[in-house]
Amino acid sequence: MATVNTQIKPFIAQAYRQGKFLSVTEEDVLGKWAVFFFYPADFTFVCPTELGDVADHYEELQKMGVEVYSVSTDTHFTHKAWHDSSDTIGKINYTMLGDPSGVVTNNFGVMREGQGLADRATFIVDPDGIIQAMEITAEGIGRDASDLVRKIKAAQYVRSHPGEVCPAKWQEGEATLAPSLDLVGKI
Repeated sequence: MATVNTQIKPFIAQAYRQGKFLSVTEEDVLGKWAVFFFYPADFTFVCPTELGDVADHYEELQKMGVEVYSVSTDTHFTHKAWHDSSDTIGKINYTMLGDPSGVVTNNFGVMREGQGLADRATFIVDPDGIIQAMEITAEGIGRDASDLVRKIKAAQYVRSHPGEVCPAKWQEGEATLAPSLDLVGKI
């Protein structure tokens, strides 16, 4: 399984984005922040609520320099069909990666063995292609894009402020911590 502080692995995938098909590789991800948002399948139940929630936050993520890649083991053709037939999915402007071969899903270690479906998983990747955060939930537990945004802001803050860390529930503009011996046992 991919883990925090590891480099994403090479891949090439066909994708659907804003009315067009395109190829995406790990090289396309480098140089900006990225979110890989894995979900089990198109035309399901929890998945469209999550993808729609991310779509509602996409403009904010773009302003933060973040690109979003939703990933399922469906094809890019299926992504287009879902995009064209669902009001919720139709509002998506980010890249929807098709991964029928399972290369991307297996690279991140979130393929459900024997099912050919991705787990419900989120990976935050920095501009160097290093995984900074990850979350995996059970089938019936949907994710919250507002918390994803908060985590990205924390990751970006820590990257640009060496020697500082963001405490629990940290929100942009709040105090951070500078780990030191003087701080041990005082929190």
